[in-house]
Amino acid sequence: MVQEICRDIKKLDCAKRHITTTITALHRLTMLVSAVEQLQVMASKRQYKEAAAQLEAVNQLCSHFEAYRDVPKITELREKFKNIKKILKSHVFSDFSSLGTGKETEDPMLLQQLSDACLVVDALEPSVREELVKNFCSKELTSYRQIFEGAELAKLDKTERRYAWIKRRLRSNEDTWKIFPPSWHVDYLLCIQFCKITRAQLVDILNNLKEKPDVATLLLAFQRTIEFEEELAEKFSGGTGTARNKESASDDEEEGGEHNKIVSDIRRKYEKKLAAPNHEAEQDKDKQKDLSVPGAGFNFHGIISSCFEPYMTVYIELEEKSLVDQLEKLVQEERWETEEGSQTNILSSSMQVFLVIRKSLKRCSALTKNQTLFNLFQVFQRILKAYAAKLYARLPKGGTGIVAAATGTDGQIRTSDRDERMICYIVNTAEYCHQTSGELAENVAKMINPHFADKVDMSEVQDEFSAVITRALMTLVHGLETKFDAEMVAMTRVPWATLESVGDQSEYVNGISSILSSSIPMLGSLLSPTYFQYFLDKLAASLGPRFYLNIYKCKHISETGAQQMLLDTQAVKTILLDIPALGKQSSGAASYSKFVSREMSKAEALLKVILSPVDSVANTYRALLPEGTPLEFQRILDLKGLKKADQQAILEDFNKHAPAPAPAIKHPAVAPTVAPPVATASVQMAPSVASPAVSITPSMAALTGALANREDVLARAAALGRGAATTGFKRFLALTEAAKDRKDGPFRKLFNA
Repeated sequence: MVQEICRDIKKLDCAKRHITTTITALHRLTMLVSAVEQLQVMASKRQYKEAAAQLEAVNQLCSHFEAYRDVPKITELREKFKNIKKILKSHVFSDFSSLGTGKETEDPMLLQQLSDACLVVDALEPSVREELVKNFCSKELTSYRQIFEGAELAKLDKTERRYAWIKRRLRSNEDTWKIFPPSWHVDYLLCIQFCKITRAQLVDILNNLKEKPDVATLLLAFQRTIEFEEELAEKFSGGTGTARNKESASDDEEEGGEHNKIVSDIRRKYEKKLAAPNHEAEQDKDKQKDLSVPGAGFNFHGIISSCFEPYMTVYIELEEKSLVDQLEKLVQEERWETEEGSQTNILSSSMQVFLVIRKSLKRCSALTKNQTLFNLFQVFQRILKAYAAKLYARLPKGGTGIVAAATGTDGQIRTSDRDERMICYIVNTAEYCHQTSGELAENVAKMINPHFADKVDMSEVQDEFSAVITRALMTLVHGLETKFDAEMVAMTRVPWATLESVGDQSEYVNGISSILSSSIPMLGSLLSPTYFQYFLDKLAASLGPRFYLNIYKCKHISETGAQQMLLDTQAVKTILLDIPALGKQSSGAASYSKFVSREMSKAEALLKVILSPVDSVANTYRALLPEGTPLEFQRILDLKGLKKADQQAILEDFNKHAPAPAPAIKHPAVAPTVAPPVATASVQMAPSVASPAVSITPSMAALTGALANREDVLARAAALGRGAATTGFKRFLALTEAAKDRKDGPFRKLFNA
């Protein structure tokens, strides 16, 4: 019923809507025809200001007829409008060609007309503005190309004059260029074009050099170029939206005004280019189109100066030569002593080396933070490695040659008190260089271009200094070993077979005590706890096995002689245990004491076997040295003074009860190969240097060849020896009971420990 009632009304409503649409379209068409005709008149009369407004109106009217593109009349009007825009573009470009013809001052009427023409350009397509600005910049820089391509000014030493030329140009034309809207950034685009031309010309100059460029000239041109780039970056920081200056853009926006709106729009456009397109960007596209700047986000830093990088090798070579010369001079002037009252205990040359390196780094980083700075960092690596080699070469060396071999001193290192102090200074200096070189690498990594940051590494240099530290500490150990030579010889010359009674500790023990008392206090005061502990471990690991092997060098040891040697062994052990207190460094003393006790217990176990009676020596040997070999056992029988005939029955009995053949025992004559830790976290250490084997006489060659590296054998044997209850061993205990009851006497020391 409703549809029936409204049927006629619906037809009338549709008719009304169609009539209204038609009237509106015809009205707009009338306006479009009129506007196009008026625009044609304005274009012919060069009425740019009015034409700019009319262009906007025609563009809006044309947007309403997009659906009527196929209508002949609309097609005709659009074509006529397109021709008018071509005419306007031609007139504008023609008028701008008369600008800058060499007159001192431009005609004010012309400037006003060109200012109005810019409004027309803004109303036309963005490509028209880009083309106009590009033509204008090319025209402005034509004279620049001609002047600096000539033979007189096309030189590296004339680089500064290039920048003076563009600065004068910008100042002299500042008023004239006000005809351009600020949003065009004509001076900014002109400077970009200038930089590109300048770079191309400088590359040609550098490529055409017949010989290496003069370093002073190259550096001056490089420095002036960097300064010019800094000036441009500062001048256009607010208008370019570069990555370097985005941080300060927010402060500029507080000033308000049209300029800040332009800055914001340009920055958004640049960010939009980098980011994925989204709906908001599409909506803002038309708004930002008019304010977009070709090359927005351009970074002036390095635009010209980067062309110098491939030619900076001459500068690097000069820096390296200077650093090498200064290193040689510092090493020559080094007294290898610290100044009186110094608390660092490091050599002054090391601090001076890093001082000159920092000065070199400061000079280079002011010029560039790219490939040249990385090349200079590699020079620093070579200089520091050379300094490590100088420290290494200064360490005392062992005797070599025919004379050393003839006197038995081949490979022996002899050190005086002054040498020991110098070695400590070298250890501390190498540690300082190890730490400081790491800090240097961190500083360079922070300032260099991120592209090179991952390559900045000082681990190889730090390994060199770690090797110096290890070698220096081992040199200290070897030096003390050499001092012990006379005492070890004196030990073998004691008539152990004819001693009548046990007395005070032997003279060779006093000699060992005297040597340590003269060296340890000084070493403890100069070395850090870490390195002093490492030195002590190496010393104990060297002296303990050496003392053990020295027992085998003796010819014959009587029961009294063995008791005296056991007393001496205890005295040497006490001396070694007192070393941390002697050096006034107690850190790590507990672990060191266990280490010394374990090393010296090997000699004690051997002497206990020698002290056992003949009829039970085999049982005692098996108890204290359960993994011992017949060769070792035979040598112990030799030390006890048994004849070959008497040994035969004992050896047969020993072999009869011997377990299945086992590898021969070799007592260690070297320290554990553990490098001293450097006091810097997460640093790769250099391999440690093991102390050399103790020299053995020819008569002992067969025995030492049968000794095996089994660290725990003698420790277990000593424990077994303390609980052994064989018949022969009871006799030995009975001998010692009387000594325990005495209140004094040298043998009493064995039971007071």
